Amino acid sequence: MAARQFAQAALAQPAPDRQEYYRRIDPLNLAPLWEAFGSMITKEPVQQAVPHLWRYAELRPSLLEAGGIISAHEAERRVLMLENPGMRGQRCITQSLFSGLQLVMPGETAPCHRHTQTALRLVIEGHDAYTGVDGERIPMARGDFIITPAWAWHDHGNPTQDPVVWMDGLDIPMVKFFGASFIERYEQEIHPQTRPTGETQARYGANLRPVGERAGGTAARRFPLWHYPYARSRESLESLRKHTELHASHGLKMEFVNPADGGPAMATISTFIQLLPKGFAGEPYRSTDGTVFCALEGHGTTEIAGQRFAWGPSDIFVVPSWHAHRHEAAADAILFSFSDRTVQEKLGLWRERAGK
Repeated sequence: MAARQFAQAALAQPAPDRQEYYRRIDPLNLAPLWEAFGSMITKEPVQQAVPHLWRYAELRPSLLEAGGIISAHEAERRVLMLENPGMRGQRCITQSLFSGLQLVMPGETAPCHRHTQTALRLVIEGHDAYTGVDGERIPMARGDFIITPAWAWHDHGNPTQDPVVWMDGLDIPMVKFFGASFIERYEQEIHPQTRPTGETQARYGANLRPVGERAGGTAARRFPLWHYPYARSRESLESLRKHTELHASHGLKMEFVNPADGGPAMATISTFIQLLPKGFAGEPYRSTDGTVFCALEGHGTTEIAGQRFAWGPSDIFVVPSWHAHRHEAAADAILFSFSDRTVQEKLGLWRERAGK
């Protein structure tokens, strides 16, 4: 131990000959790893993201104001980004994920495009608007979870008399990291409806799939179920609570899955829904996947690394990687959440720790 401490002290104050050496190799675009090793490979996760809560009631006026400032056609996607306060300007809510609130006003459409980023929509407000995915129009209701697989054509429309708002979640920072971002605009503003509404639900939504069909090819084929209605998710949670023991930290938590292979519902983003019964007081929990939560029902409090955040319906909060947190529910509560867990698991990186 004493030898290691001596070596660390020597590195903290480089000898003049070493400093001169560093200056000479700098024009060669070289740098000594030994001077940066401790900050690059850390004992535990170190990151800029911090815990934060966005209250929907405070955000909504600004979001509606944007509806009068720019059209959905001009903006292509009228979204107010949820920027993590510890990473302002980096356009992300965690180090690997993007999130924002998207608004489509009555009578508007958002033009059709496709991109290599994968996207999710969680409907916050409004009804009977739609997201079009590869020619199928998927109706929206509060709490519905809708997927746009990578490189699938998609547009949005709101034929109703009320604004529609949803939370977007995308893997934009991940795709940017890999240098793999592409986008293509469709030749028309709206993709022709080539599939009947509800086709993907009929094919895959009842834990069934057509005989002989195998997942493969495009992401839309590998992840063929694009609509997870909230009514069904809520019903499942209520049914399970009658005979399922609650998890000490999560209450009753379920993961959305891809019916084609039983894996996560999305290629790069894991998605969950959980029920916290009235009076629930969870035990501390931490994991390496930074997680974004949205309250769909009820009221509660989440303590994150010693900070307490009180939330209610439509509020959004973020728990950064490896931050201990615990949930409490003042009334029966439903939380939707998403994270990069599936990517971490595939790479052998994901870790969790329950308890203090």
